[in-house]
Amino acid sequence: MTIHREGRTLLFVLLIITVAGIWALDYFFAQQLVVRNTGIGILIIVYLLVLQFFRNPTVHVKKNASHILAPADGKVVAIEETEETEYLHDRRKQISIFMSPVNVHVNRMPAGGEITYFAYHPGKYLVAWHPKSSTENERTTIAVKTHNQTEILFRQIAGALARRIKCYVQKGQHVEQGEEFGFIKFGSRVDVFVPLDAIVTVNPGDKTRAGKTIIARLA
Repeated sequence: MTIHREGRTLLFVLLIITVAGIWALDYFFAQQLVVRNTGIGILIIVYLLVLQFFRNPTVHVKKNASHILAPADGKVVAIEETEETEYLHDRRKQISIFMSPVNVHVNRMPAGGEITYFAYHPGKYLVAWHPKSSTENERTTIAVKTHNQTEILFRQIAGALARRIKCYVQKGQHVEQGEEFGFIKFGSRVDVFVPLDAIVTVNPGDKTRAGKTIIARLA
């Protein structure tokens, strides 16, 4: 278990603020133990909550060209057939995974291959489960062509709290299944678009782990 690079600076600054806050409470409220202890408790809890958000556990990926792995830790909130209109322009099965603030927020490649499409879109910050969030919110869209020439498209979508999407891949890059490709801060959603003949192996409400949970099998 390590701390993700996206959180190291923030956690260092927050640690200084926390220590300073504890010192101030201990100095100014030494005789008011309820206020002192309550304040110190709140500062420590806030720091621990932010710390757990940026945790980056080691993931051992079992690569399989016919499997589509979950790109995010979270919960499956939707599985539906839809028209992908940004790049693929065909009918697809869409699997949507919601990431709460308590989930690990490292995003991992659902399949290995070559990045054939990458686009960043600024936008709104509707709650991540809003029906229009996938087309109106800030988002990053990536497509990867697998070794069997099947293209899988997936989309990082910002939410009401997630105001910053980080993506580390670019068009033309070769990636491995389960490899880290991005990070979304403070809760959001990832949509995956698989071919209609793919067999979806999860159900709405299922919990997923990035790089571990098989969400679909290619025909």
